[in-house]
Amino acid sequence: MTGPEAITGPEAEAASTPRSVRARVRAELTAEIVAAAGEELAEVGPAALSLRSVARRLGMVPSALYRYFPSRDSLLTALITEAYEAVGAVAEQAAGSADGSLDRWLALCRAVRTWGRAHPQQWALIYGSPVPGYAAPQTTVAAALRVTLAVAGVLRDAPGARPPQGVAPDEPGLEPVVAPIRDALLPGRDAPTVAATVLAWTSLTGMVSLELFGHYEGGTTEFEPLFAYCMALSGRAAGLD
Repeated sequence: MTGPEAITGPEAEAASTPRSVRARVRAELTAEIVAAAGEELAEVGPAALSLRSVARRLGMVPSALYRYFPSRDSLLTALITEAYEAVGAVAEQAAGSADGSLDRWLALCRAVRTWGRAHPQQWALIYGSPVPGYAAPQTTVAAALRVTLAVAGVLRDAPGARPPQGVAPDEPGLEPVVAPIRDALLPGRDAPTVAATVLAWTSLTGMVSLELFGHYEGGTTEFEPLFAYCMALSGRAAGLD
């Protein structure tokens, strides 16, 4: 075979080297931009984030930044994806570090709360109010599902939800409402168990959010025992032992 496609050996390596260097430099600079955007986010919040302010932080002209992120929304998407991936990795690791379904659930809850307390602006970005004018693209879905799948993985093996005293074992009309969630995350489980899983997940994100946004201040002297008790309560309601 002749022609450029037949180049092999040192010639081929030399031809590919500039492209590899450019790709590496681009990846490194992209990471620097995202890191600077994260610092900017912590100071001004997502609504005030702009490419121009991030460029100033990096000592770059805005036009140079646009070659990496063509809009504020594309930069927000990178930050959102990074946050989802980070908390998802923490949840997955915690869920795999304990034995027993309830212990795995509690380990996951503690890890997610610890991550949220360490990264309040990132938590607010993914679990707080939507950023005005921003619509997350489909590319964020896989990252967003990591925590959800970790939760479902822990709760999937539960023997089944046990309704609290005075609560009907099933609510008329519940089945079609939870069917999409069951089909995606908890195949084969009955409607009450799926609903109890939704409650557990909502309790986790809700309690962490209320803590980070200051809604428990003055209401309790020590939040951690309350959080642990409520997470155990929600886990047992979902059927965890």
